[in-house]
Amino acid sequence: QVQLVESGGGLVQAGGSLRLSCAASGRTFSSYSMGWFRQAPGKEREFVGAITRSGLSTDYADAVTGRITISRDNAKNTVYLQMNSLKPEDTAVYYCAAPRSDGYYYRPQDYTYWGQGTQVTVSS
Repeated sequence: QVQLVESGGGLVQAGGSLRLSCAASGRTFSSYSMGWFRQAPGKEREFVGAITRSGLSTDYADAVTGRITISRDNAKNTVYLQMNSLKPEDTAVYYCAAPRSDGYYYRPQDYTYWGQGTQVTVSS
């Protein structure tokens, strides 16, 4: 079992930055990759990015490439999502998620464990 708790969401003006955190507990954190997703009102949950268990490799969705960075601190059991140059279309609930093993997974159904989500609102 893995428990995930996100934090760091809030209201920010367009062009601003936010850093989201996701604290994990339960299974050994360094044994699995992590993903970030977001879901805007009326839209499906979409992949934002992922990081391998070592933290040495990341992959991002085209919509956010160049504006976000995912990192992790395995000693702190925490993964981070740094978002810069935020746009109103980035407004959504952001979720961290964990699959059962290492590797890149891009679909929500590939992830077993989910946090409760944190709201990010970008004003224009």
